[in-house]
Amino acid sequence: MSKAITPSLLATAIAATLPAWAVAAEDIEAKRKPAVLEEVTVTAQKRAEGLQEVPISVAALSGERFDSIFSAGDDILALAARVPNLYAESSNGRAAPRFYIRGLGNSDFDLAASQPVSIIFDDVVQENVVLKSFPIFDVEQVEVVRGPQGTLFGRNTTAGIVKFDSRKPTMENDGYMKVGAGELGTANVEGAFGGALIDGKLAGRVSMLRQERGDWIDNTYTGEQDAMGGFTELAVRGQLLWTPSEDFSALLNVHQRDLDGTASVFRANIYEQGEQGQLNNTFDRDAVYYDDGDNNPQKYESAGSSLKLEWDLDGMTLSSITAYESADGSSKGDIDGGVAGDGPGFIPFGAVTEDTADVSQVTQEVRLASNTSDPLQWQLGGFYYDSDLDVTSIDGFYGATTVSHANTSWALFGQTSYDFTEALTGTVGLRYTYDEKSLVVGDQNVDGFAAVIGAASIQDYDPVKIDDDQLSWETSLNYALNDDASVYVRLAEGFRAQSIQARDVAFEGSPSVADSETITSFEVGYKADLLEDTLRLNTALFYYQIDDIQLTAVGGGGNFNRLLNADKGVGTGFEVDLEWVVNENLLVTAGAGFADTEIQDADLTTAPCGSGQCTVTNPLTTDGLAMIDGNSFQSAPESVFNFTLRYSLPVGNDGEAFFYTDWAYQGETHLALYTAEEYTIDNQFEGGLRAGYTSFSGDYEVAFFGRNITDEENIKGQIDFNNLTGFVNDPRILGVEFRKNF
Repeated sequence: MSKAITPSLLATAIAATLPAWAVAAEDIEAKRKPAVLEEVTVTAQKRAEGLQEVPISVAALSGERFDSIFSAGDDILALAARVPNLYAESSNGRAAPRFYIRGLGNSDFDLAASQPVSIIFDDVVQENVVLKSFPIFDVEQVEVVRGPQGTLFGRNTTAGIVKFDSRKPTMENDGYMKVGAGELGTANVEGAFGGALIDGKLAGRVSMLRQERGDWIDNTYTGEQDAMGGFTELAVRGQLLWTPSEDFSALLNVHQRDLDGTASVFRANIYEQGEQGQLNNTFDRDAVYYDDGDNNPQKYESAGSSLKLEWDLDGMTLSSITAYESADGSSKGDIDGGVAGDGPGFIPFGAVTEDTADVSQVTQEVRLASNTSDPLQWQLGGFYYDSDLDVTSIDGFYGATTVSHANTSWALFGQTSYDFTEALTGTVGLRYTYDEKSLVVGDQNVDGFAAVIGAASIQDYDPVKIDDDQLSWETSLNYALNDDASVYVRLAEGFRAQSIQARDVAFEGSPSVADSETITSFEVGYKADLLEDTLRLNTALFYYQIDDIQLTAVGGGGNFNRLLNADKGVGTGFEVDLEWVVNENLLVTAGAGFADTEIQDADLTTAPCGSGQCTVTNPLTTDGLAMIDGNSFQSAPESVFNFTLRYSLPVGNDGEAFFYTDWAYQGETHLALYTAEEYTIDNQFEGGLRAGYTSFSGDYEVAFFGRNITDEENIKGQIDFNNLTGFVNDPRILGVEFRKNF
């Protein structure tokens, strides 16, 4: 189903900004793509360092590679498979993404779920899944730091970090405006402007984003055309940078987001029974058959602020980051994806659920770091975290239930590195963490429903309180083979604190608790800039073992959502990042990641799909439970590949025509803890393109873009307790875009 491109907004912006500015010839030449690799600076170790010098597996995205991914208004999930061994998915629409690094993540859909991948925006950890979904705009760079990162970053993480750094205010006036329009009523407006407010003392920057897509999915049960599928996303960010002296700076960041759209669209019985991950002939991406869920509405608002203070002392830098984040909203969905007794296919009973969440967190980090050129470098610091989350679940059978989660954590950490020689550097880090969580089943009326659970009252549920403390550490060696290549080895131990899951309380179940998991990770890597700085090749091999790995058993015949601990989880694999400047006109990047993961617990079982609708390939116990020992981790792609190509040709003396394409591939992925033919997907891919003209003298660009250009119908997830329910990716979007830099 396609709607005409709406160009009015685009035409207005072009008309307003098209007159070219006079630019010197040397400035025009400087804006052309270089014929050698650009140096990339990352902060994976909380300092600005060259990408090739850091003894960690890190990938960085910026510029055109980053902008193209989001040209059609996609959310943060668009990063999936764009970096080796990075994956992301969600069954909660645009509100609650779930990330995986090196196969390690958590597929739990509940808004209280703990995740082993940390998302960090502008030095502030976003712990709750709703906070992780803040829109991406006016971003300087994204870093994906693979492996446990417990020593330096806010919260302990066993899998890794995805770190977003927005463009900061400077004393130079600059900005941009970008507008785009495309199919399905897609319209995007993004812009920023900043500069000096008081010369040399105070600078500011304001950024904004508005993304919109019209409803495009019909509800054939009610007869409504274009009933769902759209969204409106509005976000703003304001920053002030105060530098009253050379020795002190204060950066204030205030941001807000307003989302009004459609939650995930579930579709009943779209899997071909008995076949591996195949859509059947009842699937129609442009239509659903819903009798419940009010066409799956979703609304969320969030706001936050942070204050970063830095003092340059004698050979040291003292930093303080104070932050507050909050969000609230709701999602509603027809979970069975059809009409009970009326299809499509066999649907034994109807299921509709509405969840509301109210989350807030306060974080404080203090850090003292060396600031010299001495062989010995060090950092010391402390971190405090406090959060509250109220989740209300409203179900068609049991009414409304509210549970309240609280989490308090604090940590002390330190890391030091020493240059033994000009070629050899060693690093050691330690971190002590204390973590405390609690759960209370609350008493609250929601939409006329009392907070009761079936026939049980809240008095039947005692508060849950758990705590743990752990020591994390890491050590690494980095050896420069020459000026252009280095090898490193890293050994690290991290942990993810214990978790509480109260989703089953809404269905007359009891809360479940998972013990802390501990990971020991080993990796060895090679980094090089070759062929006279035209070819960058970074590779890493890794092995990790997680003791008491936390798993979530979702669904099954009883529709459970229970936390489990397996004895062990093991992951082995590699990643390769390549960037090649073939010549001044052609740039190629490629990446490959492989993660072979395995659950190791001979006695661990879980409930398979309800009503026997799927084809389970695991051994079953006499009670009909699936034995999952030896299975790969849930929703973890075994392999991912990505590829980009940019080709340009000069046009006149002050412009260029360009063609850019990007592709991502996802290999075999098991969507459930147990293995089933229907819930095993493989060989899924998506491609995008941008083609247009850049004027260096006028500082503007006009481009045609396409996302999912081959219109692939890719399975993204499943719900197994009622029927063969699934949800899929977005259709092809073609459009045009205009950008003007100031």
